[in-house]
Amino acid sequence: MPKRESNVVGREFGNGLRAAIAKTGLTQRKLAEELDWDESKISDAVNGKGGIDVHELEVLLAYCRVPLDERRHLVALFLEAREKGFLLFPEDGVPDQLRTLINHEKESTEIVAWSMILVPGLLQTTEYAHAVAEEGPHEKEDVPKVVAARVARAEILRPGRTFTFLVHEQALWLPVGGEEVWREQLAHLMRMSVRKYINFHVVPSSIGAHAGVSGDFRVMRFPKYPPLVYVESLNCGLFLDDKDTVALYEDRVKRLATVALDREQSRAVIDDILEGLQ
Repeated sequence: MPKRESNVVGREFGNGLRAAIAKTGLTQRKLAEELDWDESKISDAVNGKGGIDVHELEVLLAYCRVPLDERRHLVALFLEAREKGFLLFPEDGVPDQLRTLINHEKESTEIVAWSMILVPGLLQTTEYAHAVAEEGPHEKEDVPKVVAARVARAEILRPGRTFTFLVHEQALWLPVGGEEVWREQLAHLMRMSVRKYINFHVVPSSIGAHAGVSGDFRVMRFPKYPPLVYVESLNCGLFLDDKDTVALYEDRVKRLATVALDREQSRAVIDDILEGLQ
């Protein structure tokens, strides 16, 4: 089967296949030898580039003793890998779209996030994230797992990547979790915003309607793959990587950037809110 360009569904499939192979304890080279395949065939599959057909996939999964439910899931992803975008619904516990988002964030070299109502997830404190999760669609017993997963995402906020956060002013004024949690969240933003690899810009309420009125989104850029857009709803996540759609969101980013305050002005907005809470 001919190779194809890697896309978001293909990489999701590849990550699942890679995990299944890892459970066997075999290297890709050893597995290829066992199946009498060229090693590049397995390499292309786990990198979301195809290279195998459905029958070969079934043989591979059976050899790896992948459970039936997981086998069906991986086959479905494989068949969907030529479609535009990836709509992911959660099943239980930590939402599946959150796990997938975390994987893509780790692979990216640049993330641009637009947030209209809340502080962006990567910048949320534990207490703020807990207050948000409690009002979400999660079962009460799953809230701690969801919060832990969200907070763990912040581990990628290190040199080597570039992060740009475009945040509407109203998100800073929303007293999530009460005044103490709200104050600590704003103080955390002040601390994070001085890091050189973090660009934090406030879109002021005074401008009125703006290019981000359709809702939150983030654009992730990668060294080897095309850019990816992520949009989250109440109970699902939508990953988009077709060129036309990505271009629309890239245009949103440019338009929001033209009306956003600079770094120092944005810090001044946060500082003014904090002073009012003294």
